[in-house]
Amino acid sequence: MKRILIPVIAVSVLIACNSGGSKDEKKDDQKETTTEVADVTQNPDYQKGLDVLAKNDCLTCHKVEETLTGPAYRDVANKYAGVDTAVTYLTKKIINGGMGVWGSVMMVPHPGISQADAEAMVKYILLLKK
Repeated sequence: MKRILIPVIAVSVLIACNSGGSKDEKKDDQKETTTEVADVTQNPDYQKGLDVLAKNDCLTCHKVEETLTGPAYRDVANKYAGVDTAVTYLTKKIINGGMGVWGSVMMVPHPGISQADAEAMVKYILLLKK
């Protein structure tokens, strides 16, 4: 009985100790995540878009993580990630308004926002994808 029990316990302990991965692997994963976030916030498109958003009424209806009247910016970024025409399409949505993509609530047109500022906002939003 001891011949079977001791090896089974030894194997169980080894499996339990190694199942979480090494500490170095966890540190590398944390570094990559931190680096990605740091890189995004240092991107000039991120900074410019954030500045333009702050000067307009966008945050009345949108937040990065929460759905308010309009969708969360992160949801928009995830939906349009990798779509080649996303900047052009979303820029037009900001300036002309729209309805139907995120439900029945209409996005108010913002004709006073320049094409360049709307593009800056969209580029910022698209950088928020997960």
